[in-house]
Amino acid sequence: MIVDIPATTTAEVGKKLVEVREAGGAVTIGRVLTLIVASRDPAKAERAIDAANEASREHPCRVIVLIHGDRSAESSLDAQIRVGGDAGASEVVVLRLNGELADHEHSVVIPFLLPDTPIVAWWPDEAPAVPAKDPLGRLAIRRITDATNSPDTTATIKGRLSSYTEGDTDLSWSRITYWRGLLATALDQAPFEPVVSATVSGLAEEPALDILAGWLAAKLDVPVHRRAGELKVELIRENSSISLTRPQTGKTATLRRTGQPDAEVALARRNTRECLAEELRRLDTDEIYELALHGLSKVSYE
Repeated sequence: MIVDIPATTTAEVGKKLVEVREAGGAVTIGRVLTLIVASRDPAKAERAIDAANEASREHPCRVIVLIHGDRSAESSLDAQIRVGGDAGASEVVVLRLNGELADHEHSVVIPFLLPDTPIVAWWPDEAPAVPAKDPLGRLAIRRITDATNSPDTTATIKGRLSSYTEGDTDLSWSRITYWRGLLATALDQAPFEPVVSATVSGLAEEPALDILAGWLAAKLDVPVHRRAGELKVELIRENSSISLTRPQTGKTATLRRTGQPDAEVALARRNTRECLAEELRRLDTDEIYELALHGLSKVSYE
């Protein structure tokens, strides 16, 4: 069910939300968190809502979507409520802020926060320079950004360290979860020689590969090279090597280890819904993500 409420107030939206919930039999008791989605681009907002709806099937929540409308118009609020099949396992409140009201997201969102539930803020496209100091970020115990959608992806992911605060994370980090798992497993197998250098190659504008290189540099404490080219990670030992290669648009990667037969492993690119769901599983600090950000300063770009 979708209910549009043009030219309204937060009080009226709150009343309508209660009416819709009672009429449809929806309840909030099972909501485990409140997810604030701050999308300044109306064209991208629907994709973010779709991802949040799918992630909510694993994490039932109230999703509050903030969209900047016509900045030249008078201050006004247009709202939309989605429940049932149009909202996954969540209830979605879409708030379009017109005029100067767009500068007061914090005040608009507060009436819709669920009591006694954790708050997570997600910026699916443009994020504030320091998420934890943003008015919305101050409300949240977990703040999610996505460097993939920034104009300069490499500069953006590198800049995450200077603005880092406990509770921050980026979806480019969760996009490489399976890559990290496969590489760690391969290193745990004989021969147990130390790695002396590593190379991460692929699209130059892919921040997930940058943060992967940072993670390797931090964990292995060896020279790590970041290059443009085929999608590949190579770990060099003194007498052997490990490589993980996948076509840019493929779903299967090839794991090669010196002296062993090649192995084909499932390794499709993770979509936003999967990455968001993973980040919502943990509401504590991700120390390894912070470590990988520190490692970025050790990566050599070629």
